[in-house]
Amino acid sequence: MSATTNPRSRLGFGLIGPRRGRHTVSFDELDSLGLPVGDDGTVIGVDAEGRPAVLGINRPTPYEVTLIGGLWTAQVLALRSAATGARIAVETGRAQAWTGLAQAAGGGQPCVSLHDVGRVPPQGASAGSPVVVVRDCGMRPPRGRVVAGPWQSVVTLLPYLSPVAPRLMEKSALVGIQRVSPDEAARIGQILNLQAAETQALSTLADGVTLWCTDRDRQFVMTQATDAETGLLGGARRMD
Repeated sequence: MSATTNPRSRLGFGLIGPRRGRHTVSFDELDSLGLPVGDDGTVIGVDAEGRPAVLGINRPTPYEVTLIGGLWTAQVLALRSAATGARIAVETGRAQAWTGLAQAAGGGQPCVSLHDVGRVPPQGASAGSPVVVVRDCGMRPPRGRVVAGPWQSVVTLLPYLSPVAPRLMEKSALVGIQRVSPDEAARIGQILNLQAAETQALSTLADGVTLWCTDRDRQFVMTQATDAETGLLGGARRMD
């Protein structure tokens, strides 16, 4: 973070109010400030203490997410991202599984578009119109024509730990893992450098529970559907 100061510049404009001391810090004091991370974005569920777990998916820098899990969780994420004002472009070989969501999202506004695999056009993402590209392309998704960029995040859904999963996980800023087999859990634990307890838990997770991982943080999150989401997508499930 950098800052410049000009003692002669005005900090604000408008009516003259009560005279109070300005709430300022020096440049040297900025490093001591701690700002919360994870409280601005899409609420993806609750953590172990029941607190909201928030995914900041709309970013000014490229952001890639890999989810090894079920279609249901990916669709809830898409719906909730659309509710924050993002446009959702779904690249999928099973359009029928997304048609109902695309028709229902946005209250009649076309905020979710469906595209065949390899046929996603440029989306024109911007700060005022962020985009989330959801890649639902099976076990071996081809390299996408539309990649992550400023205000355009890419979420790749994998049903299992496929041969391309290690590459995707290593280049992703965020990885979500739902219930997998013990063998898959062991391999994922090695790739993500998980603790033994986290690795063992991956093969016993309940439907709707995801372990979200960054380079530094690990968090188990339970995604709980709203009544509207349940009516549209059904209950939480790992398999489709």
